[in-house]
Amino acid sequence: MSNYVLDQYDRPMKDLRISVIDQCNFRCTYCMPAEIFGEDYRFMHEDELLSFDEIIRLVEIFAQFGVEKIRLTGGEPLMRKNLDELIYRLNQIEGIKDIAVTTNAVFLVKQAKKLKAAGLRRVNISLDAIEDEVFKITNGRGVKTKPVLKGIEAAREAGLEIKINMVVKKGMNESQILPMARYFKKTGDTLRFIEFMDVGNHNGWNMSEVVSKKKIIEDIHKEMPLVPLDANYYGEVASRYRYEDSGAEIGIISSVTDAFCNSCTRIRLSADGQLFTCLFASTGYDIREMIRSGKSDQEITSHLIKIWTGRDDQYSVERAQKKPQKDKKIEMSYIGG
Repeated sequence: MSNYVLDQYDRPMKDLRISVIDQCNFRCTYCMPAEIFGEDYRFMHEDELLSFDEIIRLVEIFAQFGVEKIRLTGGEPLMRKNLDELIYRLNQIEGIKDIAVTTNAVFLVKQAKKLKAAGLRRVNISLDAIEDEVFKITNGRGVKTKPVLKGIEAAREAGLEIKINMVVKKGMNESQILPMARYFKKTGDTLRFIEFMDVGNHNGWNMSEVVSKKKIIEDIHKEMPLVPLDANYYGEVASRYRYEDSGAEIGIISSVTDAFCNSCTRIRLSADGQLFTCLFASTGYDIREMIRSGKSDQEITSHLIKIWTGRDDQYSVERAQKKPQKDKKIEMSYIGG
């Protein structure tokens, strides 16, 4: 890791998460609750979004000092027009080894093949319940699981690697832990459970609504015995487990009860060009202004290195230590998950 730029805790920058749009076709309660993001909510105009040329320029700079993985997020990234063109161009950048998209999968039926052809390797698909009546509530739009499951099948047929992400919130969908595990054990897709996090200001987060990593593992292990696995790489956020009687895996992303800040290698770029060094950040750095005001690559590079080398974020560790928390945080729909 000596070739990477390191922050204050010797963490390298390896993963860049890029939000390409702030709009979404769902209104999940923990991300974009409908009462806040209603019909009159003002989303970004097209000229506020970073253009593909601007994104490519930034990624070329990031790749020079260690970024290897790109995750395209939103909102719902598949709502950004011609996303396959961006993926193709990203795939040409030297040093970029992995490109993924986080999506709710609804638009994959039409887009999976062309995304794969453009160089997309994998999709992380958000699905918070396998039973329709629960899922209709969690997505805030009354959508049944069928459009998502069809999107998953389209991704599989296109040859994309698939991971399923389930945010677990007590009182909302903890009843779906075992049904989801059973379903995706059969399909062989990796299922990752995500503890309900206090991202943003509008999801009504309360510690009493968190279903812990320990609880999730215990519940699944009783019915479907699990074997712990080593991490695939430094900075992997999910704790991995394999079913004893199959090759299928699950993962737990436990940023609340078992923080992994000490190995966080991620930096995030919002759709309008604000850079954030933590998912729980209050403020970002305006990179779009630097680009549009004519700053050189060297000036931007120096600024980015200064940002990362000064980074000392460890929000989840501080939460666990009950240190004072930020009064206001960036919304997940704005920064990307």
